[in-house]
Amino acid sequence: MNIDGKKVAENVLAECEVEIKKLAEAGVVPGLAVVLVGEDPASQVYVNSKVKKCGELGLHSKKIVLPVDARQEELMRVVAELNADEAIHGILVQSPPPPQIDEEAVVRAIDPRKDVDGFHPENVAKLVLEDSTGFVPCTPAGCMRLIAESGVETSGAEAVVVGRSMIVGKPMANLLVAKGSDATVTIAHSRTKDLAAVCRRADILIAAVGRPEMITADFVKEGAVVIDVGINRVEDATKKRGYRLTGDVLFEDVAPKCKAITPVPGGVGPMTIAMLISNTIKAAKLRMG
Repeated sequence: MNIDGKKVAENVLAECEVEIKKLAEAGVVPGLAVVLVGEDPASQVYVNSKVKKCGELGLHSKKIVLPVDARQEELMRVVAELNADEAIHGILVQSPPPPQIDEEAVVRAIDPRKDVDGFHPENVAKLVLEDSTGFVPCTPAGCMRLIAESGVETSGAEAVVVGRSMIVGKPMANLLVAKGSDATVTIAHSRTKDLAAVCRRADILIAAVGRPEMITADFVKEGAVVIDVGINRVEDATKKRGYRLTGDVLFEDVAPKCKAITPVPGGVGPMTIAMLISNTIKAAKLRMG
């Protein structure tokens, strides 16, 4: 079974529309600011899609583009202004920034109550503590929603997360092991001994390693659920644009063994923006108390 991320994202956004209307009746319009340093084409596409979706749903959005050679102090000043802006409930600084920017310092500078990416240390701590007033990073939150809507049982399941980033791997593991999810979780990575054997133990396999088509059928046991977080550009002369998008999973090889699997594109990707909107609404509601 292919897990349809577009359909699940539409469900999330439909729920968001209901919440936005309720907030509007209370005189509150959730506001999201997206900050981009430089004009990287892929980042521009992501930013524009976020701003467009905000407009469609009736959210207030603010797009700020700084030049590629912007200094750290300039970006920090923008973040400080957004922290103080009452019309803004969520702040997102598009990653990755140019090399002269200290991304960790920027994340720490964002008001944790507006950190809808869920990367601030305060929100990381709240995730570990299972404190629902924090913000969960959008991609792992989207993965959990896909798992839930696909009817996959996590309680007692053995889950393996391949990848240990703060953006996906570690928060994903925390969500899976949390009370209510109750999975038994292994975090694996490039230095894991006999990685394929570790992955074959998984009832639920999360691929978030950032290597195109690394997960082959040899990594997957019969009847597993595979969530492919990767999105990679691979050169392909047969394609008009000269490349194709692929995940961390070799889909055609792995899919026949799976109970359920997310395709790339159309799996996890659409969920990220949907969960970002959801987090922004949550930030507005928390501000209201």
